[in-house]
Amino acid sequence: MSFFSTLPIENPVLIFFIVLVIILLAPILLNRIRVPHIIGLIIAGVIIGPNGLNLLARDSSFEIFGNVGILYLMFLAGLEIDMNDFKKSRKDGVIFGLYTFLIPMILGTVISYYTLHLNLMTSILLASMYASHTLIAYPIISRYGISRTRAVPVTIAGTIFTVLGALIILAVIAGMVRGDLTEFFWLRLTVNIIIYSVAILYIYPRLTRWFFKNYNDNITQFIFILALVFLASYMAQVIGLEAILGAFFAGIVLNRFIPNVSPLMNRLEFVGNALFIPYFLIGVGMLIDLRVVKNTETIIVAANMSIVATLCKWLAAWLTQKTCHMTKIDRNLIFGLSNAQAAATLAAVIIGHNIGLFNDEILNGTIVMILVTCIISTLVTEKAARQMVVAMQNNEPPTSKSSVQSEQILIPIANPSTIENLINLALLLKSPQRRSPLYALHVTDDSKTSNYRSQSILEFAGKVASSADTKLIPIARYDMNITSGIIHTMKERNITEVVLGLHHKANIVDTFFGAKIESLLKNTNKMILISKCVNPINTVTRIVIAVPRKAEYETGFARWIDRVANMAKQIGCRAIFYAYPETIPYLKARLRAGRYNIRNEFEKLESWDDFLLLANVVLDDDLFIVVSARPTSVSFNADADHIPSFLSKYFANNNLIVLYPEQFGTAEPAPASFMEPMSHDMLNHSEILGIEKIFRQLIAYKKRWTHRNRKKKIEL
Repeated sequence: MSFFSTLPIENPVLIFFIVLVIILLAPILLNRIRVPHIIGLIIAGVIIGPNGLNLLARDSSFEIFGNVGILYLMFLAGLEIDMNDFKKSRKDGVIFGLYTFLIPMILGTVISYYTLHLNLMTSILLASMYASHTLIAYPIISRYGISRTRAVPVTIAGTIFTVLGALIILAVIAGMVRGDLTEFFWLRLTVNIIIYSVAILYIYPRLTRWFFKNYNDNITQFIFILALVFLASYMAQVIGLEAILGAFFAGIVLNRFIPNVSPLMNRLEFVGNALFIPYFLIGVGMLIDLRVVKNTETIIVAANMSIVATLCKWLAAWLTQKTCHMTKIDRNLIFGLSNAQAAATLAAVIIGHNIGLFNDEILNGTIVMILVTCIISTLVTEKAARQMVVAMQNNEPPTSKSSVQSEQILIPIANPSTIENLINLALLLKSPQRRSPLYALHVTDDSKTSNYRSQSILEFAGKVASSADTKLIPIARYDMNITSGIIHTMKERNITEVVLGLHHKANIVDTFFGAKIESLLKNTNKMILISKCVNPINTVTRIVIAVPRKAEYETGFARWIDRVANMAKQIGCRAIFYAYPETIPYLKARLRAGRYNIRNEFEKLESWDDFLLLANVVLDDDLFIVVSARPTSVSFNADADHIPSFLSKYFANNNLIVLYPEQFGTAEPAPASFMEPMSHDMLNHSEILGIEKIFRQLIAYKKRWTHRNRKKKIEL
């Protein structure tokens, strides 16, 4: 018991053990009484901290892990956003940002000036504390899987707006008090922000794409991403902003390189949610001292601050709901996420106290306000998240439900070097709404060497899938040949689609697909995807899809569009469909019916010559998907026989998928009632802001210049 002879405990092993026990028991115990475990972590920090039992001191380890935790929290918030929804919600986000900043600033200043009898400068600084907020309850959103609902990106966009505004006010007032505010302050801040933003937007994507192409080790990629996050956070501090803004910005920029269902994303979420974020929450609790509520003046100030902060955030959420025509559940989610005060509030109150604007009553009242708002935030968010999950299940379109329920993906594997790419591709193709397992098949003969090789290959496949938190069912099969083994497995397991790797030509007379794949295509009518991954699939910048004439009349038309849309949504890239004019309305109809909200474009094909010219369109960082057809199907034409030679000649260095849809059946084209006019796209480009128009125009000119200097592969 020598460890407990003096308090606080100083033994690092015992300190870490106590923290782990708290992280372990908080969700187990509080889930029984339906209380969010975030509250448990904060209260545990209050109890064991220097202001409670003094079991642990808030030393440098808690400061380091706490800072890492809040940065990790903001990074995950940016990483988990659906960028397509985020761009669509930018107007709503700006509206909420204005409400959640201006209402606390105006109301907080007036109430502080007249009820707490503070001077104007102190009242404005206190109001800026009400305006800022911290996404304490965001782990609840991640746990329920609703980070891509409408309310979440709106809240996050508003968070960046109001935190940035609050920090600028803090810097201005602190500079005025210290006498550091010069006429060059605004110019210097603006120039620094522009340089910082351009550097992150330009350098990070290119550096990340290069790194992922050259280094495939999962641990190396994990460390690389964290290094970028903390570099962005530090550079934000250097230019005079808060580190949490840099972490969030890094998450936004790196979003498209880390699919939501991928081994890297699973590792990032696991480390953050299991260690760093709980450390931060416990550290917040250790700051709270309930003993400060011991005199009438402190109680009045604390009650005033807690009521004003909560009321302002509720009014902002309510006005956003009315202005943007959102539901009550959306309003409650916005209020729950935006009500908690922690990071920026602590920074403001400490600086305000140090420069003499805040007295001890306001400092103590802030601590109480943090506890009250964090509890309200987590309780409201937990309840709203449960309601949102139920609402999403009730509102899910029938087309989406049916396609998800019949999803069984088989991955025949033989070459260990292609296993990871094939499984990562299957993870991007599968519907994220349903956690259906993948099937990995290895066909072998009855020998000890083959058995050992089969077990090792399937074991490795299982590790790759489990690292993405996806169940994989390994199947070792003895059969006459590989093709018959695949076909029999498909029948036994009711497989809906097969993901294959493109074989390497064994000799000069070997075909592009090889005898095994050609035999498989002849003996099954299920969807077959034949892939060749030159670069990691998550580094592609666009997905270019070539669609044959009459593709809308094939049985598997809806299924392959769903798979391509899932992939585009997970990667966060644009999907460009090259199709015949009569097919384009059906493509739009299916995308609209599935509610995918992906960025898409439609280009017209008129003849086989137009298809050949795609060799001049597809870039090295694109994924080229060719939707083909079996010889006796509706969409087959004689020119399809030339596709293999065309692909082998002009796309040797590109990521490539040849897709054979499910064929022969009674399926009909998408109903006309789902159609939109051919000139209408899912994204309303008239809402693009002026600065974004200029930025997009610059990108367009750059692409034109790139294409102009790019040697054409085909001249007609």
